Amino acid sequence: MKINMNAVKGITIGTIAGVALGTAISFATDIPEVQTSHSSGECVKVINFTESDTFTCEDLPSRYSHVWVK
Repeated sequence: MKINMNAVKGITIGTIAGVALGTAISFATDIPEVQTSHSSGECVKVINFTESDTFTCEDLPSRYSHVWVK
C-alpha cells in the first residue's frame, strides 16, 4: 500500500496548527480582566476567570485584559 506523503504532511501541519490555536485561545481567555474607571483612571474591579487567581486592584497581575468602565 502506497502512502500519500502530501496527505501525511497536511494532516501533521493541520494538527500542529490546531493545537497551537487551541493553546493560544485557552491562554487568552484565562488572563484576568481589570476594569478601570474612565473618569478617574483608577482600578475599579479585577475579574479573575480561574479559581486559582486571587488578583485585586492592589495586587494587579503582570498580564491582564484592560476594560474601561464608567
